[in-house]
Amino acid sequence: MIDFEPIGLLALGLMMSLNSSGVGVEKAIFAGGCFWCMVKPFHKYEGVINVVSGYIGGLKETANYKDVCSGTTGHVEAVEVEFDPVTIRYEDLLEIFWRAIDPTDSGGQFNDRGSQYRPAIFFLSEEQRRKAESSRDLLGKSGRFKKDVLVSIEPAKDFYAAEDYHQDYYKKNSIHYEAYQVSSGRAGFIDNVWGSSKNYDLKKDAQVEIAQEDLSPQAWHVMKECGTEPPFQNEFWNHKESGIYVDRISGKALFSSIQKYDSGSGWPSFVDFLEGADLEMSDDESHGMKRVEVRSKTSDSHLGHVFSDGPAPTGLRYCINSAALRFVPLSKLKEEGYERYLSLFEK
Repeated sequence: MIDFEPIGLLALGLMMSLNSSGVGVEKAIFAGGCFWCMVKPFHKYEGVINVVSGYIGGLKETANYKDVCSGTTGHVEAVEVEFDPVTIRYEDLLEIFWRAIDPTDSGGQFNDRGSQYRPAIFFLSEEQRRKAESSRDLLGKSGRFKKDVLVSIEPAKDFYAAEDYHQDYYKKNSIHYEAYQVSSGRAGFIDNVWGSSKNYDLKKDAQVEIAQEDLSPQAWHVMKECGTEPPFQNEFWNHKESGIYVDRISGKALFSSIQKYDSGSGWPSFVDFLEGADLEMSDDESHGMKRVEVRSKTSDSHLGHVFSDGPAPTGLRYCINSAALRFVPLSKLKEEGYERYLSLFEK
C-alpha cells in the first residue's frame, strides 16, 4: 500500500480504544445436565463475564429446583453465559460446551436422567441458531463420536435464575463438586473423548484454517503470503453499495459501507472498523518501509495496513485489500446471519 508517515502502535492502540466502541455484553444459553457442572467450564475463559445457573423451556411462568427436579414442569437445567463478543466469540462458547457434555445422550447427562437434564442449545438470535447448527453438524462429521450427536437447538424462552445456593456451586462446595464430577462419570467421559484437547485453547483453536485451493490465487497471495493487489484493479476500491465487508476466510464482520470512503489510493479505505471485528495490529518494516499491518485474529491473515492520514472522526485510514474481503449487501444481512448490523443502516 502507499507509504505515509507511520503511526506508533501505542498511539494507534489509544486511537482504536477511543474510536471503536464495544458491542457490549451478549448472552448465550446452554443445557448440559446438572447445572453445577456447567458453570466452571465457561468461567475460566477470558471474556466470560458471568455464568448463571437456572431453568428454561418450561410451560410455567416460574421455576424452582424442587419442581424442575420432578421432571413435570418441562423446564431444563441450564446456564446463561454473559460474554464480551470482542474477547470471546459465540463459536468459542460452543466449542467449550461440546467439551463439557455427552452430546450423544438426549435422555439426560451421565447419572442425571430425565428431560430436565437433556442437552440443548437455546439460541437468542438467528445468528446464534445458524452458528449452533453449523457447529453441531461439524462435530457430528468429525468422527469423534461413534453415535449421532443428539443435542437439540431451540429458540430461547424465559430463563429463570436458580436459587442462590446453586450459583457458583463449584466454588462454594468445591470438594463435593469435584467428587460429583468423577462419580457421575462426566470427568472420565470428557478425558476419554477429548484427551489433551479437553481444555479449549481460545487463542489457538479459535483460528480458522483454510486450504490453498479454497481461495483464489490472489486471495491466497494477499491473506497468507502478506501480498498486495494492484491499486484501481481490485473488486472493492470503488464499490459503493450498502452493506458490510467480512473476512473472506472466517466470515467475521470487519467493516461497513458507512465507514468506507474514497481515499484516492485505489484500494478500499475505511475510517474505522466494526464493533467486535477482532483485528490485531503489528509493526511492518517490510519493503524498506515502516507501517502498521492490519491482521485478522480469527483467520490469522493479512488484510492490509492502517495509516494516520484518514478523515475525522478517527483520523485513520484502514487500507484493505479487496481480495481479503467478501461483501454482504444490506438486503442479505439477516439471511446470512449478520442481522445485528442492520441497526447501523437505520440511522
